[in-house]
Amino acid sequence: MLLATVSIDLRAATAADDPFLFALYASTRESELAAWGWAPAQRDAFLRMQWVAQSHDWAARHPRADHQVVCLQGQPVGRLLVAKDAAAWRVVDIALLPAHQGSGVGTRLLTQVRDEAGKAGVPLRLQVLRTNPARRLYERLGFEVDAEPPEEAAAPYVAMTWNPAPRQD
Repeated sequence: MLLATVSIDLRAATAADDPFLFALYASTRESELAAWGWAPAQRDAFLRMQWVAQSHDWAARHPRADHQVVCLQGQPVGRLLVAKDAAAWRVVDIALLPAHQGSGVGTRLLTQVRDEAGKAGVPLRLQVLRTNPARRLYERLGFEVDAEPPEEAAAPYVAMTWNPAPRQD
């Protein structure tokens, strides 16, 4: 099946999506937590605590953000959280289940958001863990590093921005 022919739909996230969104969050932390050797109950309790804290933080910092569930052929496969302000838009989070990473879904989503930001005439910003393979995707899509501290320990994340072409008025 060619991804270009598959429908990727976005729908507003609701409280009913919480079990999926938690499972998605947990999937993004699997490799990190596997190294810790925790029992499943301990790992799940930690993940739940972290997910709740992250959700509350994002809701407080970006109360009007578009929080959407990414669906592929009607099934949830990810999340897209975009905060849109008059001066700039921010991809607060984009996450896909591991089975859908590297499949082109993320490229299509970010291209769509980037194109919409371009039509609005605003830059699109995000932060990424400097060792995250998705950073290469962002660079391919025209995002540039704002400033990269010399030591990863000092700042494991880098801020990146895509700027629209100047308007031709």
